[in-house]
Amino acid sequence: MNARHIGFGVLVLLAIALPFFGAYPVFVMQVLCFALFASAFNLLLGFAGLLSFGHAAFLGSAAYCTGYALRELGWPTEAGLLLGVVAAGALGFVIGSLAIRRSGIYFAMITLALAQMLYFIFLQAPFTHGEDGLQGIPRGHLLGVISLENDLALYYLVLAIFVGAYLLIERIVHSPFGQLLLAVRDNEARAVSLGYAADRIKLLAFVLSAALAGLAGALKALVLGFASLTDAHWSTSGLVILMVLVGGVGSLLGPLVGALIIVGLENKIGDIGAALAEMTGISWFSGLGEAVTIVTGLIFVVCVMAFRRGVIGEWTAWLQRRRGGLPS
Repeated sequence: MNARHIGFGVLVLLAIALPFFGAYPVFVMQVLCFALFASAFNLLLGFAGLLSFGHAAFLGSAAYCTGYALRELGWPTEAGLLLGVVAAGALGFVIGSLAIRRSGIYFAMITLALAQMLYFIFLQAPFTHGEDGLQGIPRGHLLGVISLENDLALYYLVLAIFVGAYLLIERIVHSPFGQLLLAVRDNEARAVSLGYAADRIKLLAFVLSAALAGLAGALKALVLGFASLTDAHWSTSGLVILMVLVGGVGSLLGPLVGALIIVGLENKIGDIGAALAEMTGISWFSGLGEAVTIVTGLIFVVCVMAFRRGVIGEWTAWLQRRRGGLPS
């Protein structure tokens, strides 16, 4: 068992115990949903080397599909979640099939353009209720028995799904397919010369990432009880990129840490600003809650300038220097 497994085990034990120490379950579930979203995106960026600017399309489409199935069609919770995952995976296949024909910035721009097209479809489609969003999504029952209206019951379901998805991503990364992903990322021409179908490998990675992002969107709709245009907006795609960069690209634990930092700041920045205003007497701090994008932007600049490998990446590098006897 290596340090990564120990660290993840500690985080899981901490997550299990959090509700008993006064943590707000809905906030922690929101962090877990975005952590899963960031982990799905990291599978694509960190291990396949593909930068997508349209990953919010999969989060939003799954949220709408799950919400519609649960609210309008009366489907069981499990079927609604599955529909969201399948819809996001199918959409990932369509977008991925078009986008992987190009690479680099052209790939990123194609994903952004297609995601924005989908955003405007959601804006106009009757079933999404436009700018009002899909409200009042019922949580239903787990296996028809356990009521998920109880925050604690839903919390442990979301935690279990997140742990399962994380272990699946870890398995994918350390499988022969994961090694092929790294080979294509590092030297696609050489992988092709060895007889591997690089486009198929990248497409499969894109679909897997889209399906996992869809699972995050479906869970988010279930937790919050609504799906909105924000879920499919380009700014959400930028937010998940920020989470992965802050936590550490190519690190399995990095997206978890990045999601915790960014979501925590977005939810608590107003309280932090009020406390700073009271301590310093500077009233400007009290408006930090309305300027959260400025704060997250500053964090991004600091990470790019000072922590190029992200929090987990820098921590890992520091440990390696210590073990190697090099000055830290």
